[in-house]
Amino acid sequence: MTAASLARAVGRFLAREGIGEIERRFRKRLRARSATPSRAQRLVAEFLGTAGLLAVIIGSGIMADTLSGGNDGVALIGCVAAIAAGLIVLIWIFGPVSGCHINPAVTLAFRLRGEIGTKDASLYWLAQFTGGVSGAIAAHAMFEQPLLQWATTVRTGPGQWLSEMVATFGLLLVIFACIRVRKEAVGVAVGLYIFAACWFTASTSFANPAVTLARSFSDTFCGIRPADAPAFIAVELFAALIATPFAAWLYRSDPSGGD
Repeated sequence: MTAASLARAVGRFLAREGIGEIERRFRKRLRARSATPSRAQRLVAEFLGTAGLLAVIIGSGIMADTLSGGNDGVALIGCVAAIAAGLIVLIWIFGPVSGCHINPAVTLAFRLRGEIGTKDASLYWLAQFTGGVSGAIAAHAMFEQPLLQWATTVRTGPGQWLSEMVATFGLLLVIFACIRVRKEAVGVAVGLYIFAACWFTASTSFANPAVTLARSFSDTFCGIRPADAPAFIAVELFAALIATPFAAWLYRSDPSGGD
């Protein structure tokens, strides 16, 4: 094909399609590409989000314990307020990238819903658990404490386990309800729910296996004895297994309008 014939062909194409239409299609494809974060971007977001969450939890716990003068109630208020605010901001920052699960129980729930593949879910878990421990180390470093510690706070017993099941079940119900009726409210709703759950549960609402593991490496106000962590993690994941189908049933639309 000669240059002249190529030019005529391009001219006919532009005349037929129109430059505006071609530009519109190009921009649409560009947006589609940029709107889908890569796997690497999503994993980094999960790592940083979980690390940030643990830095907030443990760092605020150390600060609250230091400034409260031995009053655990005052310390809990300060710690919980920081956690709730931190969660809202983290979800706003990382939600558009990875969904901001930052919680293996949440990732398990989305895997059960078929909204994330097994490989991606496994990688999310890896990013969350490693991110959580990294966040704990960062918090200790900021307060010039030993980077890794063995927690000594005892958190065990039926009341504690039931509390974790209730806290995790409620957290997932909040997430799925907001996705169903008002997706943009997820961040604020999760922050407010965790603020409340830290007070109405005997365990102070860990509700997150990555948080539980990381806090077992912190002998601070927010720690949990390593021997007690597996039971917490087990009931948190079990809560995800029952909360997911329950939420699917609760928010399922019935076209017939029947009972």
